Amino acid sequence: MLLFAPAALGNIPLFQMTQASGGQEYSASLQILLLLTSLSFLPAVLLVMTSFTRIIIVLSLLRQALGVQQIPPNPVLVGLALFLTLFIMQPVLDQVYVQAVEPYMQEEMTLKEAASVASVPVRGFMLRQTRESDLVRMLEISGNPTQLSADEIPFSVLIPSFILSELKTAFQIGFMLFIPFLVIDMVVASVLMAMGMMMLSPLVISLPFKLMLFVLADGWGMTVGTLAASFG
Repeated sequence: MLLFAPAALGNIPLFQMTQASGGQEYSASLQILLLLTSLSFLPAVLLVMTSFTRIIIVLSLLRQALGVQQIPPNPVLVGLALFLTLFIMQPVLDQVYVQAVEPYMQEEMTLKEAASVASVPVRGFMLRQTRESDLVRMLEISGNPTQLSADEIPFSVLIPSFILSELKTAFQIGFMLFIPFLVIDMVVASVLMAMGMMMLSPLVISLPFKLMLFVLADGWGMTVGTLAASFG
C-alpha cells in the first residue's frame, strides 16, 4: 500500500493506492474531492444528458407562439422545466441510486465501479431518445465504425448525438404548437385588412383570442402531457 500525503493536509492521506488482487482504490479524502469537483459539472450534465433541453425549448417556443414575451417569466419556465425533468428522469434516477449509489455508500463497490454501473441506465435513456441518423453521423465524424454496439459507443459521441436529436424533436413539437396560434394571427390580420384598419396591429387583437383558446383547451396540461409522452 502506497500513501502520498501532501504537507498541507498533515497526516490525512489524500491519495492512496491499494494493490490487492491487482486492484486500485483511492482514499476517502480523494473520493470526496472528486465528488465535490464533479458537482461543478452538474449544470452541464443536466443540460446535455437529461430531458431538460427538449422541455425548456418547447416551453420557450410556446411562449413565443402566444406572443407574450415575458409571461411566464424565465424563472417560472426554468423551474417548471426542472421539475418536469425530475419527473421524467425519475425511473433512471431510481436505477442509478439502487444499482450504484446505495452499494457505494455501503462500501460494496469502489467509486470507479459505481460510476461505471451508474452510466448504464443513463446511457440506455440517451440511446432510446437518440435518432439513428444523428448517431451514425457523429460516429462518422469521429472516425469510429458505424456498427458499434450500444455498450461500445463512447459518451463523447453519444452526448452530441443525443443533443442533436433533442433539438430536432423540440423544434418539431414547437412547430406543431405554433400552427393554431399562427392561424389565429392570419385570420385576425385578414379581418382587420378587410375592415380597412391597417394601422391597428393584429397582435393587439389576436392576443386575447390566443389566450382564450389556450386556456379553454387546457394548453399547459396538453403541453406537459405531450412532452412526457414524447419520451415514451
